[in-house]
Amino acid sequence: MAAWFSPATLFSVGVRRAPGGLLGRMIHVWAFGVAVFTIAAAAYLSLAPWLMTAVFICACMVPGFLMVGASERADPRRPAAFDWVLSAVSAIVLVYFVAYSEYVTTRIALLNALTPADFVIGTAMLVLTLELTRRSTGLALSLIVLLFILYNLYGHLVGGSLGHGQIDYAYFLDLAVFTTDGIMGLPLRVVATYAFLFVMFGGLLHATRGGDFFYDLAAALTGGRVGGPAKVAVVSSGLYGTVSGSPTSDVVTTGSITIPIMKRLGYRPTVAAAIEVAASTGGSILPPVMGSAAFLMAEYTGIEYREIAVAAVLPALLYYVAIYAQVHFHSINTRAKGFSRSELPSLASTMSWGWPFLIPIAALVWTLMAGYTPTYAALAASATLLVAATFNRRMRIGVMAVARALAETTLRVLPVAGACAAAGLVIAGITMTGLAPKFSMLVAALTGSGVFGTLAAAALVTIVLGMGMPTPSAYILAAVMLGPLLAQVGVPTLPAHMFLLYFASMSALTPPVAVAAYAAAPIANANPFAIAAMAVRFALAAFIVPFAFVYGQGLLMVGPGWEVAVDFGSAAVGVVLLALAVEGSRGYGRSLPSRLLLAGAGLCFIVPALWSLGVGLILGLMSLALDRAGRSRTVPRVRPDEVSPE
Repeated sequence: MAAWFSPATLFSVGVRRAPGGLLGRMIHVWAFGVAVFTIAAAAYLSLAPWLMTAVFICACMVPGFLMVGASERADPRRPAAFDWVLSAVSAIVLVYFVAYSEYVTTRIALLNALTPADFVIGTAMLVLTLELTRRSTGLALSLIVLLFILYNLYGHLVGGSLGHGQIDYAYFLDLAVFTTDGIMGLPLRVVATYAFLFVMFGGLLHATRGGDFFYDLAAALTGGRVGGPAKVAVVSSGLYGTVSGSPTSDVVTTGSITIPIMKRLGYRPTVAAAIEVAASTGGSILPPVMGSAAFLMAEYTGIEYREIAVAAVLPALLYYVAIYAQVHFHSINTRAKGFSRSELPSLASTMSWGWPFLIPIAALVWTLMAGYTPTYAALAASATLLVAATFNRRMRIGVMAVARALAETTLRVLPVAGACAAAGLVIAGITMTGLAPKFSMLVAALTGSGVFGTLAAAALVTIVLGMGMPTPSAYILAAVMLGPLLAQVGVPTLPAHMFLLYFASMSALTPPVAVAAYAAAPIANANPFAIAAMAVRFALAAFIVPFAFVYGQGLLMVGPGWEVAVDFGSAAVGVVLLALAVEGSRGYGRSLPSRLLLAGAGLCFIVPALWSLGVGLILGLMSLALDRAGRSRTVPRVRPDEVSPE
């Protein structure tokens, strides 16, 4: 029993299959069809939101139960009989939803009673959603969803302020399955539109060797410096992350190159993987694409995606400044060498073959800044990439390669789709029971409604949510439960939700469920928990950045240009000082008191106020004085009788 409740069991996922032969071809043909439907629905089909999301999730489930085993011990080559049953049930539910779509979309929820067939299909949809979530993201999220379902059905038995009115199963099933307030709600709708199209763009970029270009560009820029391989990992992951928006995809694409090279040049496997994980995690907060959670933020808050992307630029740059600085100091301490010049591609040769990759990125940025929807921007960028690839021999791919990339897009979004469907169930439960304001009252009572205390509590809750679920689910639940509380203490909508988005994104490297670390573990042949713990250390300074842009909104491009420049400059100095305090370096941070002073100086520089800059400068000078005093005590004194006479 104890083993069943172990962290490894709670957070383990089903084995990922790659079936070959006829089954593999059938799955890829089906996945390609799902991709074509999703593109058509986003581009020009006029479908009811419920129908579009219902077809999408059920169509994903059909191959999903065949591609993902029931446990990590399942047969990695052949689906079991139960997998076929679940796949067949998914197909039946899909057919029912399509056949009775007009009835479902025109009926009045809670007024028109559910038919016996609705009960059966709705219950099957609940079970399928929970099982797909368990297989693709682990038991933890499924247990959270089950807890909310039980709270919905039996919360009327709970006394005190957490209790609610009685909700019967028919009421719950109606809202959870047959309306856009449950499984077919906002999180899944975002996956079926914006997120799918941007994942498709990333898949096409990978197919046209975009990962090779970003790696060569990073190697040409930083490979020859101290700790060159690690810095290449940071820069290449950041460059690839601008268009992938997915930490896991980033790790798999760039990490398959950078991690083995770092290991070959002397980095410990855990360190090499942690550097890649920390660098790749920034991809979900790095414009122009960012990640699925950013699209959820746009839909939930009503803020235009381009405004979110602009606001995210400086915090994302600070994240990478922090990672790069810490990798730099770590490399100095470990005397890590860079590549020899003969091992590096030249910048000129890299740009000579890879410059067409800049065209779709420019198209993506231009369409977003011009006010077009993210859907149009993703489609325009993908089309531009394919056109540019036809004129470049190293980028060119055939029709079958494009079809494979589209099929892989469907299979790649399966875990996100399952997680967001589950998140929709939780949101439905929160809405039905009125739990969000009750939770906000509880947090406010604990923090005294102070801004800093509320922010700290929000960060902690979001990180905890991220430990049990993927980034999009963690963000949307934090937004529903904590967004109103942050507004109540006076934090504006944009910085409040950017704060939650940032900490939800950090869940990709936060133990125990660090999805990016799990992706890096087999590449590095290292323990994922150790990788995640080391990645948190490399990203430690980055955890302070969200507090900085709440107190100094110049970091979100809000305010006059001089204020934006001052806030960013002082914050950049601050994260470098924090990185130095964590790692130390030759001659600096030699003792614990010196490092504590450096950490205090870094925090003061990050806080956007003149008084804090003055205090930070004083603390920095005190640390420098301590280091110099320590060096002078270690230098041997020369006795007068040892000095040669002139």
